Amino acid sequence: MCTSAPPTTPDHDHDHDGLAAGRPIAPGLDVTHQLVDVPDGQVHVVTQGTGPLVLLVHGFPESWRSWRHQIPDIASAGFRAAAVDVRGYGRSSVPAAVDAYRVTALVDDLVSVVEALHERAAVVVGHDVGSVIAADAALLRPDVFRAVGLLGVPYAPRGGPRPSEAFAQMGGAEEFYVSYFQEPGRAEAEIEVNVRDWLAGFYTALAGQTRDSASDGVFFVPPGGRMSDRFPRGDRPSWLSDADLDLHAAELARTGLTGALNRYRNMDRDWEDLAAYDGAPIEQPSLFVAGGLDSTTNWMKAVIAAHDVTLPGLVSSHVLEGAGHWLQHERPSEISRLLTEWLTALPESGR
Repeated sequence: MCTSAPPTTPDHDHDHDGLAAGRPIAPGLDVTHQLVDVPDGQVHVVTQGTGPLVLLVHGFPESWRSWRHQIPDIASAGFRAAAVDVRGYGRSSVPAAVDAYRVTALVDDLVSVVEALHERAAVVVGHDVGSVIAADAALLRPDVFRAVGLLGVPYAPRGGPRPSEAFAQMGGAEEFYVSYFQEPGRAEAEIEVNVRDWLAGFYTALAGQTRDSASDGVFFVPPGGRMSDRFPRGDRPSWLSDADLDLHAAELARTGLTGALNRYRNMDRDWEDLAAYDGAPIEQPSLFVAGGLDSTTNWMKAVIAAHDVTLPGLVSSHVLEGAGHWLQHERPSEISRLLTEWLTALPESGR
């Protein structure tokens, strides 16, 4: 079941739905905001277009708006683009329990969205932690998710030591950011003082335009320090306008950061929940895109190199030189092109 706001079509000068002002919206195709009933509440979904369903899953610390450039391009290519606010973000529900953000619950949310949109199958595409959610959705529910696109974070099958133990070994005397995020309230106390400024610094720190190497420093917190202590103090990247920053920050401020950070507080639970899938490949057709100046691309070189085994259905893999972490913002046209070319070449099934 879902409830819908009246369909709206933003014009070229005003950003009523948060799509990129000044970019053409797919002609004749409405943008619709919906609240879809899921276990533990509701998920906000923004849809445009008709055709095979493409589910878009954002990363940290964003919202459905991270896909604002791609939604009209995917719709124009003959697909139904559906971008969600992951639970804990934006206009979606924010369950109180930390374990409500385990990946199996988030996969169940995506399945509920597909069903609410009256489809039997979808392509799922994710960025950052959304890439992990998308990969696990394809792994756990191959009956629903017929193909998977991964942006920024490659597929790493479940395995190895308990994640919290592995993260604790990283950084020496300094603290890896995932460990820093573990204690409820700690990172919130840093970020929520001024969500807009923190977000501007985080975007800038990981943008290809404002870095000359895949430096890892921002991901390690010195003793007694804050993550933002190592954010750059110079100009923001040119693609991050005041208006866009205001809209991104408003979506985060709507719910606070606890729900978003709770995703990181479930790494050990995910490791336990996925024990039956240790080392399992994802068989469906897949796509991988990363930025050459993204630290993750450097950290996970061996994981990317193993994709021929872990993603046997990999159709194409791309490392975009000079791009950082925020691929949909930094290279909007290129990401739209790579996605639509891949989507168009997929065998259509499951509708």
